[in-house]
Amino acid sequence: MHEIPRGAREKAILVGVMTQGQPRADLDDSLTELADLADTAGADVVGRLTQTLTHVNAATYLGSGKVNELKEQVEQHEVQLVIFDDDLSPKQLRNLESSIGCKLIDRSGIILDIFATRAKSATAKTQVELAQLDYLRTRLTRQWTHLSRQNGGIGTKGPGETQIETDRRLIGARIAVLREKLKAIDRQRTTQRKGRSEYTRFALVGYTNAGKSTLMNALSHANVLAEDRLFATLDATTRLVHLDANKQVMLSDTVGFIRKLPHKLIESFKSTLDETRESDILLHVIDAAHPRFEDHMGVVQETLRELGAHEKKVLLVFNKVDALEERGLLAALQAQFPDAAFVSALRGAGLDALRARMIALSEVDFVEREAILPLAEGAAIAHLRRVAEVLSEEYLFAVPTAREAWREQDAPVPQAAVRLRLRLAPQHARDAEPVLARYRHLVAVPEPAAA
Repeated sequence: MHEIPRGAREKAILVGVMTQGQPRADLDDSLTELADLADTAGADVVGRLTQTLTHVNAATYLGSGKVNELKEQVEQHEVQLVIFDDDLSPKQLRNLESSIGCKLIDRSGIILDIFATRAKSATAKTQVELAQLDYLRTRLTRQWTHLSRQNGGIGTKGPGETQIETDRRLIGARIAVLREKLKAIDRQRTTQRKGRSEYTRFALVGYTNAGKSTLMNALSHANVLAEDRLFATLDATTRLVHLDANKQVMLSDTVGFIRKLPHKLIESFKSTLDETRESDILLHVIDAAHPRFEDHMGVVQETLRELGAHEKKVLLVFNKVDALEERGLLAALQAQFPDAAFVSALRGAGLDALRARMIALSEVDFVEREAILPLAEGAAIAHLRRVAEVLSEEYLFAVPTAREAWREQDAPVPQAAVRLRLRLAPQHARDAEPVLARYRHLVAVPEPAAA
């Protein structure tokens, strides 16, 4: 194995298999994306190796001839890392390590490595560690014997237990601790989301590097990390966004999706991705300048299905329209997706139109109600202002209806009141109904003459 100085970038070779019936363009696009992942992780790609098979080799992923060819390329280019475009089984990993004598990693492994590097908050670090340990548990080799030092040495092994079995047991114990941590985080975030129930909740979803964080910053004036790299954002960020003078919504930015996203990662990031599940409306951000954006849309839709969020209301937002090289491309996209929004989050183009679309979407299921309340009922008035948007208000005098007046008093006395015209979201109408019902018997009357 070729050693690499500390801090230097590793040389890598990418390996992919194209099965019969798979378009060559799919493999090329997948390997290009894998090269971007390698660059993000800190490796320089010096070569690619591909093979067409009816199905991948169960023992070595590649055919025996290609394995020898890969070994020759590793030695020729003094490569320290080989990255496979698909997940390797523990058996394939062991056999390839034995044949090639080089560090190997598959697509899930490099994604997890990037996540580990990018994780900043305690929550993200916990989620990534859980996914990594879950991934490594079935792939233990002698290189993982350092794990025994995490929980002491003497007295930790069972009778006849091998070092790998010990490591596997230690990983299992650590996984149990991390899952309990994430359950506590999930409960905490559920409580936080309840506190935001008065607002319509939007969530940004999309393929990684589509520009979600840039759009988040443009709409909310937040300071979310936005880089031209894959998985720049791991932590869910939620901000209160002012769409108009009287219109506020909650907007969440979440981790980007990618093809072949490890299932263990989706499970570990449940508390982060719950922002997607619990939102009212999804803004599906698409890189309009990417030549395979429709494939990316399919990956996002499939991931949303896995998350149980595929039936939510969605607004397609084509970003980076300023990067479209041909003038006719934008017009063609607008014709193909007439209900979508088209923006450049970086340049600020199209954001006013997007805000208007978000307002319209958030109000499509709203109901308008009118209420008359005595001015003395300050708590009830404050409650309605909190759960509803006040469209207009008018100060007047009111009395109970004739039937109520006959029951309670012969000559009802006019009292100062306020008439509110309200717009209520469906989820808030239930909260307002008891207050509206309590004062439904009041009617407006002319101002009483001075005595």
